Amino acid sequence: MWRGAVTTWWPTVPFSTPTPSTYEPSRYEHPVPLMTEDPSGSPPAASLPRFFSPSAASTYDKCPRRWKHRYVDKLPDPPGEAALVGTFSHRVLELLCGEEPSFRTIERAKELARDAWPSISAHRDYRALNLGPDAEREFRWKSWRAIEGLWGLENPALVDVRSTEQRLTAKVAGVPFRGIVDRMDNTDAGLAITDYKSGRAPTPNRRPEALSQVLLYAAAVEADTGERPVQVRLLYLGQEAVEETVTDEGLGEATGGLASSWASLEADCSSGRFEVRPGPLCGWCPYVEICKEGGSEVVRRVKAGRMRKDAPARAALGI
Repeated sequence: MWRGAVTTWWPTVPFSTPTPSTYEPSRYEHPVPLMTEDPSGSPPAASLPRFFSPSAASTYDKCPRRWKHRYVDKLPDPPGEAALVGTFSHRVLELLCGEEPSFRTIERAKELARDAWPSISAHRDYRALNLGPDAEREFRWKSWRAIEGLWGLENPALVDVRSTEQRLTAKVAGVPFRGIVDRMDNTDAGLAITDYKSGRAPTPNRRPEALSQVLLYAAAVEADTGERPVQVRLLYLGQEAVEETVTDEGLGEATGGLASSWASLEADCSSGRFEVRPGPLCGWCPYVEICKEGGSEVVRRVKAGRMRKDAPARAALGI
């Protein structure tokens, strides 16, 4: 009964007493006024970003307009509760894998979680959630379930960790790529790229899309060091491991997709026109109040009974 035992390591920490940490805050701390359109009807061109990360590429692929609001207009895109659960659990596992193998135990993870908690509980992104006592307690349990879920997938004491939170910068298929790898492991066959996920594991038909991120990391490692990783792994904490052997074909598909997105982004930045791609994700877009098409999509889906009740856009639009 781990639920009862774990209560001893989880402290009650007031927001006013943070401790030093390496928690990386949101890049968009301060709201910036929305760019207004040119009266002539021709939108201004935008500058290409210096680097293209997997998260930025994913945002662009889902909706170019959302990418523009975040990366060009630099409007706030605060992380939600699920993202902060991921941030916290990732941090604890990073610390755990920095320990000597024999110390990578559940008990040690509890201690690290207790020590790391003040850094996130005092941060403005967490405080912006305005969680009451019960909701905060549930946040902690969600985080712990993700952390403890690692042991259902592997024994971290047996992993030969080469590095954690490895920053990568490289030209990948002609694209200036940047990313951060959760973990790089030495295996009998060679180097493995491992990434933690605290969200829901993908259905089989969605796995190739999910694996593209870690395949891009593998391509970046090879481009930067000359060493090709032999395996990529997504550890959906508490659920399952999704793994793939690195092949020319797999790398080609992932890097080809990145190059295609970059070429499309170049055209959009040149023209200043970023299309909207309405869909179910509009319900979770922080810009729905300033996006006519997105707002209309949310209203349409609510009327049709096809929008989840917990979608933040419903509250933002008062529906």
